[in-house]
Amino acid sequence: MTVDQLALLFALLLGALVSVPVGERLRLPAPVLMTVFGIVLALLEFVPNVDVPPELILPLLLPPLLYAAVRRTSWRQFAANVRPILLLAVALVFVTTFCVAAVAHAIVPGLPLAAAVALGALVAPPDPVAATAVAGRLGLPRRLVSILEGEGLFNDVTAIVLYHVAVAAAVSGSFSPWAAGLDLVLSAVVAVVVGLALGWATNKAMDLLGDPTLQVALTLLVPFAAYVLAEELHGSGVLGVLVTALFLVEYATDADDVMARLAGHTFWDIVDTLVTGVAFGLVGLELHNAVNTAAGHWGELLSWSGVVVGVVVLVRLAWLLPATWLTKRLHTARDVGEEIPLSWRETVVMWWSGMRGVASVALALAIPLETDSGAGFPARGEIVFMAFGVVLGTLLVQGLTLPWLVGRLGVRGDTGREKELERRLAVRAAKAAKRRLREIEDVEELPEELSEQLMRRAFDVGVRISPDIADDERREAVRQRARRLKRIRRIEQEMLSAARHEVLTARSEPGADPEVVDRVLRHLDVRSLR
Repeated sequence: MTVDQLALLFALLLGALVSVPVGERLRLPAPVLMTVFGIVLALLEFVPNVDVPPELILPLLLPPLLYAAVRRTSWRQFAANVRPILLLAVALVFVTTFCVAAVAHAIVPGLPLAAAVALGALVAPPDPVAATAVAGRLGLPRRLVSILEGEGLFNDVTAIVLYHVAVAAAVSGSFSPWAAGLDLVLSAVVAVVVGLALGWATNKAMDLLGDPTLQVALTLLVPFAAYVLAEELHGSGVLGVLVTALFLVEYATDADDVMARLAGHTFWDIVDTLVTGVAFGLVGLELHNAVNTAAGHWGELLSWSGVVVGVVVLVRLAWLLPATWLTKRLHTARDVGEEIPLSWRETVVMWWSGMRGVASVALALAIPLETDSGAGFPARGEIVFMAFGVVLGTLLVQGLTLPWLVGRLGVRGDTGREKELERRLAVRAAKAAKRRLREIEDVEELPEELSEQLMRRAFDVGVRISPDIADDERREAVRQRARRLKRIRRIEQEMLSAARHEVLTARSEPGADPEVVDRVLRHLDVRSLR
């Protein structure tokens, strides 16, 4: 990588950080701002072109982004929402692919059906990062965010397999539906096996490593390992990452491993912010490919792109309306945890949230230059341009207008339901603390005063989470205690701050051992978290 490329990467990383507070202030999604930033950089003559092989874009960007997204969900949440997710992540991807293929094959002269299917497959899946980054910051109902996250996580699996089958048919000149179906099944089976095996092995390795720093470092390697291993065994790398991440979220969590959990949460928030920014910055920077392709026939390409964008957007709406109705009809009281849109307004927001992004760009750029016969890949330049048209059209238009649409329709999160869930969890936490105290009292003889004090603290565990569980008198007592503890905490923090300053001063004194000083400082830092 040249110095110019490193400087460009640094600019994207810096932009990723700055876009978050700027986006919050302007009430615009950070990924959209990064895409605009990338477009501006691409239009500047002194900015070098991106020199990243297209086949490396997905393996470098998708694994950490998918892993970070899965950490916010769970297997049980996916299982509860499997019906609406599959309607979007599998069925809608197939429908969009073939609708786009049919239209593109009809309007683009000389575009073979296999190449048209490749175009349809690469523009079919809404981007998981765009959906979660945009929808998650708008205060939408949790049920909508859950469905969008599930759709975004699993639709790439279907689309990428369809894309590979279509590209192989275009390159070789032959196509077998049975072979394609078998490839789809085998790809999924291999990915699930790889994901489960790697998840189990990672869980065991976590126990062996012990140290939170090493455990967090291992989680950075695991998504890439899952992707590469699944791809090498001719499975779906995306599905391999998802299965591995879901396994670890479900089984690799130790309730008492506080430091590892805090460190992991912070680390993956940083990774998610930086990689998301770089990914969408690259989407904007790759604009030069589309511009070079369009030289000489802008009118035709823009009109074709507009038609494909219209097909992508309208097919999603035409599918969502009956799919939502069907899901509601099939939904019963037994479907505990299933999240479905409750009104036409929520369905419209789901429709407008279907933005395309990184995966579509990477797949478009990864289309081979030649077929097996030595001829150029049919209409490759046109496919790349139309793919960029869909990505930029949906990401910029829908991404910039989604906050306005959400506000206009008045779609907001169900804060009452969330508070009720928080209250129930607070009660369960307090009861669990009390049960454990009684178990200890059965084994150890505690003074009555100490036992009463600990019982109050057990109750406070829940009250601090949800003050509503206490009666008025108890709530006021808790508030007074909280104010007293807050004052004690403030003074204690100032004392610890003075201690840290003193230790840091000692670090620069003659004869001081930096390693020993840092060890003492780490103890003080941990004490500050308590």
